[in-house]
Order: sequence, then C-alpha cells, then structure tokens
Amino acid sequence: MKDIEKNIAGEEIFIQLIATSDSTNQVNISCQINKYLQQITATMQKFGEINVSSDPCDFTIQKRKDRQAQIMVTLPTRDIDNLTLTLQKRIKPKLSNISGCSLLPGDRMVFSSDIDNKLTVLKSDGSTDFEIKNIGRTFDVVFIGDDSIAVTSGESNQINIIDLKKKSKTKSIKVDSYNGGVAYKDGYLIYCAREKGIQMISLNDETITNVNNTKLSGLAYVTTFGDKLFYTNCNDSVTCCDYHGHILWTFCDKSVVRSPQGVSVDNDGNVYVVGCNTSNVVVISADGQHYRQLLSSEDGLSFAWALHYDTSTNELLVSNPSNEAFLYDVK
Repeated sequence: MKDIEKNIAGEEIFIQLIATSDSTNQVNISCQINKYLQQITATMQKFGEINVSSDPCDFTIQKRKDRQAQIMVTLPTRDIDNLTLTLQKRIKPKLSNISGCSLLPGDRMVFSSDIDNKLTVLKSDGSTDFEIKNIGRTFDVVFIGDDSIAVTSGESNQINIIDLKKKSKTKSIKVDSYNGGVAYKDGYLIYCAREKGIQMISLNDETITNVNNTKLSGLAYVTTFGDKLFYTNCNDSVTCCDYHGHILWTFCDKSVVRSPQGVSVDNDGNVYVVGCNTSNVVVISADGQHYRQLLSSEDGLSFAWALHYDTSTNELLVSNPSNEAFLYDVK
C-alpha cells in the first residue's frame, strides 16, 4: 500500500488540476430553429439561437486526506506497548567503531566504520560476503535501490555510491559540507550537514536543497517516513519536521535517552532511537507523545550508535561500536 500511495501521489495532483481547471466540463451545443423561418422578411434578424452550456464532469475526486483517513480506519496500527522483539542472531561484523548499518535485500547486511574506513557486507548467516576498502572515510550507509548503496563520509564533503554487484565504488558526489547520518527517498539523499542542518541532494542532477538550518553535531542521524523527517542531535533530542523544515514535535527526556544517534521508523510511523550514553533502544509513538524502552544494556547494548528498521521484513538491526550487532524480529 505504501508503494501504491507513492506511485499515485503525482497522478493525484494531475487529476486534481484537471478537475479544477474546467477543462473536463461537458459542452452541449444545441440549435433551435425559428418556426417563422418560412416567412423570411427584411425585418428578420436571425434564423435561430446557438446555446452553449457548461456542465460539471461526472467523475469524482477522492482527496488524499480522505483516502488516508480510510486507510487509518481499515488498517490496524501497532501500539508501541504491544511491540515484542525476538532476537534472531548476534553478528560479528569484524569492524571497530561501527557508525552505520543497514539491512539489504536478500537478508544481507552492511556495516560501516568511521575508523576502519571500510564497508563490510555480510550474508544472511552472518558470514562475510565482501569488503570495500580504500574509498576514504565512511560514516553512515543507506540502500538506494538498483543494488546500490550510498555512504556518507563524516569528516569530508564526499558521498560515495557503491555498486553491490560490482562490489566497487561507481561514483563520488561532492557536497558543500561534512555529512553524517543519511536517508533515501524518491531519488534524493537526505543527510545531516552539521552547521548547515538537514540537506537534500538529487541523485539525478546533484542539486542541493536546504531543509532546515538547525546546527547538528557530527553524530546526528536522520530518517524519513511519508512527508516527515526525523533526526537526532547532541542536545539529547529527537525532532520531527516536514520537508520545509517546520518542526512538528521534539522529544527530549534525558532520563529516557541520552545522546540519541541512530534513528529509524516502522510502517506505522513509530520512531526507533538508539541512545549511546544510555545504552538502550527507545521507541517513540508517531505523534511524539509516548515512548517505551525496548532494549537496554541487559540485552548486550554498549554505547551503541547505529540502528536500522527494515519495513519490508519488520526486522530491527542494532549495532554496538565494538564488533557486535543484534538482529531482532519485531511483532
């Protein structure tokens, strides 16, 4: 349903424009012949009248908000109090200072390290598929389709594109800032640009757009869901905003999560955040009003940075910096 909603969004705008432009109105043309036509005289001014009328079209437009409301009614959402996590496996990526992780199609996983400056792709059983070295600094990683991933650099202005089939770098994109946490949506990379806030870059023509100007730390992460963005910052906050930078809500409770870093979202808009200094994973409701701790140091977390929720499999990948990660099934 998410794929359908994304595909029809543009068509919906086009149909709305048609409906409001009157270009689809039915035009009726009729001619009424003067009954005195046989008595044509010099005083007769016309043979008849042509009448043009405009009737509204007979198809109906369902607004997106109405459709979303119906979806909300027909599809049950998951209450964060009812979420259960089941550990599937513990993973050893053979990396130090893991700063990024992501689940890939085919049950593979990718991890990045901002110290080792390399990527490690693992098979579904946790064994090494391949490594990519000598691509410069690596910080966060995100799948962008077409068997490719994008890798931010943290301490440079470069974002690398990696082809998973060729197992090599295919492109380097220069941006105008250091870049940290990254997300992908509809042909755009959305990344944390430190002093410049949240930025978007088109993978088509590499144009850069500023979403907001909130100064972010070098350990800020970002994710996206629908028309919303969620990002973490060093002031112990998790913020939800739209693509114009308007803040919708901010969650900040140091007794719950400190130094939030990796952030991801499930199919219901619930926000998963890993707290580095609290060594925990907290889920925040879609409206930012409620929270629940899901994992803690008792589950093996130790100053964890990276986290990724796969909406296609409902799996949660969480990684400690020191060569240990955990894969959970979320119900």
